[in-house]
Amino acid sequence: MVIGICKEPEGENRVSCLPDVVKQLVQLKQEVWIESGAGERAYASDADYKAVGAHVADQKEVWLHADMLCRMHFPESDELLAQAREKTIWVGMYQPLYHAAEIQKMASRGMTVCSLDAIPRTTRAQSMDVLSSQANIAGYKAVILAAAHYPHYFPMLMTAAGSIQPAKVLVLGAGVAGLQAIATARRLGAVVEAFDTRPAVKEEVMSLGAKFIEVEGAADPSAAGGYAVEQSADYQRRQKEKIAATIAKADIVITTAQIPGKRAPLLVTREMVESMRAGSVIVDLAASTGGNTELTRNGETIVHHGVTIIGNSNLPSTVPADASKLYGRNLLHFLQLLIGKDGRLQFNFEDDIVSAACVVYEGKIRDARILQTVQQA
Repeated sequence: MVIGICKEPEGENRVSCLPDVVKQLVQLKQEVWIESGAGERAYASDADYKAVGAHVADQKEVWLHADMLCRMHFPESDELLAQAREKTIWVGMYQPLYHAAEIQKMASRGMTVCSLDAIPRTTRAQSMDVLSSQANIAGYKAVILAAAHYPHYFPMLMTAAGSIQPAKVLVLGAGVAGLQAIATARRLGAVVEAFDTRPAVKEEVMSLGAKFIEVEGAADPSAAGGYAVEQSADYQRRQKEKIAATIAKADIVITTAQIPGKRAPLLVTREMVESMRAGSVIVDLAASTGGNTELTRNGETIVHHGVTIIGNSNLPSTVPADASKLYGRNLLHFLQLLIGKDGRLQFNFEDDIVSAACVVYEGKIRDARILQTVQQA
């Protein structure tokens, strides 16, 4: 099988595979073609790929020869998609529940689509969990970004000129990104509070040195795969009151809450933002699905009432070397489920990981939720 590693669109600095992963794919009897320049933004040169046995070619050649194309993002246009052969296998992070139209286009050409962000977040699938590996980076970088925009110190400082009080950080959502944000903010010396609808994460939050803000009566999130779930109107009212009281005292807010296939929950209203002190910073990691704040604009940084609001769901791209390394290892472990000992590809849909990730197989949409969205369009 020929595996093509594509160059990502402008604005994306990661690459699906760095040379160390390509070397292992070659050892698995795969022929690997690299689009020239694909790894440059992640500090991997064409020469590095050639040294481990890959073929380097231009985009047209790679797309024409590849049986499988590894590309994190969808092709940006129908014209670009048409350059790939029909029945090509695509592997990436496609957020299929949000992009049913793009999925339908690929299905109409008999293609197979494996979306790694659809892999179940189970113990067995941990080594393939791209959501966790990339969210970890996002949580870290969110705090670094906030610190860069915040006009004060993060830690408490006592100097001859007087004392500086530590920054107060509020993290909304204590999943992988939220926990990393807590840990990073604490390392920088901030006082941290965290909110989550899942009481089970209280111990983890407190173990990192943060205070856990709890609102009783949350809906059971056990079947949501680590995501938030929709809450009752009464719970949302009490949640809003609690967050409003806390956010008015916060200097930095990191928001991370998302619900699969739906708009991100609205946690921070305009009024809450306007209650914050001038110079405060909000980093919204849920920007691509609507954002957790009423004022978030995806891919933009705005200032409202003296508060800087950064809408960025692609922070892992700003740490491209390590983000690519971790993503590539996730990808490799997934491909090992598909590649037999003879090097041939096989889709075993009795495997829950393969079944969940493969949202389209040879032109047939397998995920009922995507199919329903397509039929309703």
